[in-house]
Amino acid sequence: MTKKEIAALAVSELEKLYPDAVCTLDYEKPYELLFATRLAAQCTDARVNIVTKTLFKKYPSLEAFAEADLAELEQDVKPCGFYRNKAKSLKEMAGQLINDFGGVVPDNMEDLLSLSGVGRKTANLILGDVYGKPAMVTDTHCIRITGRLGLTKNKEPGKVEKDLVKLIPPEVSSDFCHRTVEFGRDICAARKPKCGECPLNYFCKYYQSAQK
Repeated sequence: MTKKEIAALAVSELEKLYPDAVCTLDYEKPYELLFATRLAAQCTDARVNIVTKTLFKKYPSLEAFAEADLAELEQDVKPCGFYRNKAKSLKEMAGQLINDFGGVVPDNMEDLLSLSGVGRKTANLILGDVYGKPAMVTDTHCIRITGRLGLTKNKEPGKVEKDLVKLIPPEVSSDFCHRTVEFGRDICAARKPKCGECPLNYFCKYYQSAQK
């Protein structure tokens, strides 16, 4: 099978498994998703959701984040790890959004990447979930699963993104990435994938090579 054919099967099978897959980070306002995603670097979404439940009440606006005492904010986000860098990013992003974008989260890649601590993965998540634009969020689950399927040989997120945009239809790319997260947690785990019960194993390169 070609990569295009494998990609089409993966899109179809994952949609059957997770028809309602959405971002697992909790948020109400666009900037809250932006901030939660920054906190999620090297941290589980579940832990981030626990932290932001209190954080977004304590700092209910961009202005509150921008004016926050940095040392106090560091302690507020400490459970997410790398708390000094993350707190600094949140405070700086709040100021940038207020001063440069009128308090509105940008709807394009270039402006999103200008924000403190924002890389392509975060920017793509915002474009897909907030603005409904084609987006390829290449997190660890997506990279692992598409690599095992044979859709990419790369491990670096930016390179994986370039590989996948050629294979996954843009209208389903954002949903596809959310589904790979669920699939990665349920079946295609990093250490002990449940290959025997996996509905994708009939076209998975990783499974086929393991059978030889």
